[in-house]
Amino acid sequence: GDHVLGLPGLLQTMGLNDRTQALDIYGPPGTKRMLRHFTSPPMPRPSFPVHVHEIEDGAVLSMDGYRIEARSLKHTVYNLGYALIEDPRPGRFDKPKALELGVPEGPAFGKLQKGLDVELEDGTVITPEMVLGPQRRGRKVVFTGDCTPCEATIELAHRADVLIHDSTYASDYEDANGHGHSTAQQAAFMAQKAQARHLFLTHISPRYTKADDLFEEATAIFDEVTVAHDLMAEVIKFPPDEPAEGSFAEPEEGVPAPASASQV
Repeated sequence: GDHVLGLPGLLQTMGLNDRTQALDIYGPPGTKRMLRHFTSPPMPRPSFPVHVHEIEDGAVLSMDGYRIEARSLKHTVYNLGYALIEDPRPGRFDKPKALELGVPEGPAFGKLQKGLDVELEDGTVITPEMVLGPQRRGRKVVFTGDCTPCEATIELAHRADVLIHDSTYASDYEDANGHGHSTAQQAAFMAQKAQARHLFLTHISPRYTKADDLFEEATAIFDEVTVAHDLMAEVIKFPPDEPAEGSFAEPEEGVPAPASASQV
């Protein structure tokens, strides 16, 4: 239920706020049938158009300035994890090179940094490639939803800036995976194998009034760990200057490939 039961309230809240803009909802097979029930009597019909798109493992959704990739992760029901991946950023601007080529300071610099050609007074055309370094990758945030450790998570979260991972139980709970969930220790292994930059522990069982034990378990394996809580807001910094790559790109030379999830 926690996978889907937030939608009716969200739709009603949007209606109460006089939303008129169409809403696109993406989810696994069965989402259309579910939304028909949520928007039919006795439930109120939304006052704005709702478009439901059913997606499956491997779907790539191209948005304005980013894309979302979906992977099927291991759970007791069909569950998709998502990676939000920003488009590559322009390379660093080489000001001395631009001045050497005769580009005047001012608006021309901005045009080149935006990827636009600049024509000088003598007719010479300066292209962005002449004054910009290699494209740099954007930020990557991965959300697993409910899941147990699996190879698909490692692939989806490869070199993610943030991995938000199911961490329902401490490692002393023997049947965590049997319930379709992960321990904080397993989440840390996933972050380590995926070479993520930061791990957020989420979906923590209410049996843990304080999450100190889960935090300690995770940080024993992976350094950068935060225990998430409701309404948490975080600023995700841009990664260090690294070449742009796809989410499933091959590891750089000298960087070990992610280990098999079977080793976790």
